[in-house]
Amino acid sequence: MHRLGVTRLRLLACLVVMACSAPVAPPQGGYRAAGVPIYSSVQVATDRLAGDWRQEAAFGPAGCAPGGVTISGKAALQASYRLCLSGREMKGGGAMQPAGPGRFVVGGRAWWVLWVDTNYRTLVIGTPDGSFGFILDRTGAISPDRLKAAREILEWNGYDLSRLTVF
Repeated sequence: MHRLGVTRLRLLACLVVMACSAPVAPPQGGYRAAGVPIYSSVQVATDRLAGDWRQEAAFGPAGCAPGGVTISGKAALQASYRLCLSGREMKGGGAMQPAGPGRFVVGGRAWWVLWVDTNYRTLVIGTPDGSFGFILDRTGAISPDRLKAAREILEWNGYDLSRLTVF
């Protein structure tokens, strides 16, 4: 009987460890798992961000047409955007206020540059609260390898890729 009790205790201990290591559910309404670290790119050359960017993907249903972002300026960046976020069209613009390396505030919302490829063709934007995330591309037809890299960066930063819509 003693041996059976020890076996049950070991089984219970294993179940507790497994429960503690289970994936963390995304916060309600968000697309990132709570508690997963998120990192911005520290080597963003802000002067290379200027130009027109086409939206290639975003989190949420495809309830609207993909949009884009126009970034202007060199030292003081401005953004004008029409994006499909969470299945709804969002329009806005204003200063891209620096908030740290690879981090900006646009219209009162955090826009973190999670990744940009070395030639500044593909840009991944996310936010610590997980309320949105999107992939932009300059070329108008993102290459499969850059889309794969962008998806991997989003996943590494805690985003739920099953909720990503590629346009």
